[in-house]
Amino acid sequence: MIPSVLPTYTRAPLAFVKGEGSWLTTDDGRRFLDMGAGIGVMALGHSHPALVQALADQGGALWHVSNLYTIPQQQELADRLVAATFADTVFFTNSGTEACELAVKMARKHFHDADQPERCTIIAFEGAFHGRSSAAIAAAGSEKLTSGFAPLLPGFVHLPFGDIDALKAALDETTAAVIVEPVQGEGGIRTLPDADFREMRALCERPARC
Repeated sequence: MIPSVLPTYTRAPLAFVKGEGSWLTTDDGRRFLDMGAGIGVMALGHSHPALVQALADQGGALWHVSNLYTIPQQQELADRLVAATFADTVFFTNSGTEACELAVKMARKHFHDADQPERCTIIAFEGAFHGRSSAAIAAAGSEKLTSGFAPLLPGFVHLPFGDIDALKAALDETTAAVIVEPVQGEGGIRTLPDADFREMRALCERPARC
C-alpha cells in the first residue's frame, strides 16, 4: 500500500525535531552537524533569534494578502534585488521549479510578442536539475528525470556542461534563451569559471542571439 507521504525521495531513517545554528537534533536525542542546509535553502542556519523574531513579528501583524494587492515588503525586497543584481524586474515564486517554468514561458513569450515566434529553443546543459515540472525535466533532459513522462515538452537542446564551443555552434536564429546552473548538484557538484559565464552572457547579447 502506498504511504500517505508520496515516496518521491529515498529518506534516511532520521527525524529531526530541533535545530540550533548549524546543529540538528533527532527525536531520539542525537546531534548532527548540518552540512546539507536543506539542499541549499537553509544556509542561514536554524532558529537564529533575529529570524525567529522577524517571523513572529510578521505573523502577529499580517499573514497573507496575495498578489492582488500592493505588498510594501515585497516591493522593498524587489527594489533591493534589482539594485544589487543584473535583473530589471522580480517575480516571486515558491520554488526553483516555478522559477524555471516561468523563465521558459517568459523567454518564449518575449519573442512571440516581438513577432519572432520561431525563436523558441532553450539551450540547456547535460547533468542539470531544474525541477520536476514538465518544462523543468525537459530542460534537464536526463533519463532518470524524464523516463515515464513522454511526450516531453519540445524545444530544448542539451549540450555538454561548460562546452562554450558547443554553445557557440548551437546558437542560431531559433534560440530564445540559455539556461545554466552556476553549480550543478545532480551533475556532481560541478562549477563553471566566472569567465565562462561572462562569455555566455556576451554570446547571448549578440544580435540575433538569445
